[in-house]
Amino acid sequence: MELTGKRVLVTGAASGIGRATALLAARQGAELYLTDLDPDGLAATAEAVVAAGGAVGHHGALDVSDLTQVQALADEVHARVGSVDVVMNIAGVSTWGTVDRLTHRHWRKLVEVNLMGPIHVIETFVPPMIRAGRGGHLVNVSSAAGLFGLPWHAAYSASKFGLRGVSEVLRFDLREHRIGVSLVCPGAVRTPLTETVEIVGVDRDGPELRRALERFRRHAVTPEAAARAIVKGIRKNRYLVYTSADIRLVHLAQRLCPPLYVAAMRALGVAMRRALPVVS
Repeated sequence: MELTGKRVLVTGAASGIGRATALLAARQGAELYLTDLDPDGLAATAEAVVAAGGAVGHHGALDVSDLTQVQALADEVHARVGSVDVVMNIAGVSTWGTVDRLTHRHWRKLVEVNLMGPIHVIETFVPPMIRAGRGGHLVNVSSAAGLFGLPWHAAYSASKFGLRGVSEVLRFDLREHRIGVSLVCPGAVRTPLTETVEIVGVDRDGPELRRALERFRRHAVTPEAAARAIVKGIRKNRYLVYTSADIRLVHLAQRLCPPLYVAAMRALGVAMRRALPVVS
């Protein structure tokens, strides 16, 4: 489907992939409904959309992990326009760490934001899309960590593999309603998340982490490139959307050559332990 004239909800719109996708959707003629936890960044995105000639139907800060807040947004939007046409679950947080360093707080936060957050949005916005009978599209942004067993990503993967499972079911359940589903699996993307990601037990200001983050940035794609992949995935009704070729290739190796995938994950674990020494 094309985005021209469509009502598009974007979570996580204040920065990174969410902001870039909102701006791209606006350029393609969508009417945007924007939300994020960061009110200042969200307002800046809305202003940028309007300055570029785009349309913002609503923008308001909220925490997607709070069902009451999401329901209030849904009630407000549906009272105005009946239903949206495209739902983009982009908001997310990240924490890495070995299982002996992660605490219950880390596990719970990642599941509440990265898994329950999209579920809250889905349960409040998708049923009205079904009742409207116009079709539509659902975008869930997972991660490479929703495809692979990346070292130190157990809690993050718990949330992202969960979202992958939800998406896998909905791609079939929603087909009869002409609602497509895209599962976006980014690899390295240069977003503010790289500056705020918590790596439990690793010195945030240490030279090792600074070097690792610099290598990550050199390898990463831009949020704008990720946004183009997402919009192309919607247009072509693709289920799996990769934002970079390396993730596509590793996913292919995982399915077609499991020993190669296992060797790669083990080597990555060794490299991370060497590059990011855990402080006592």
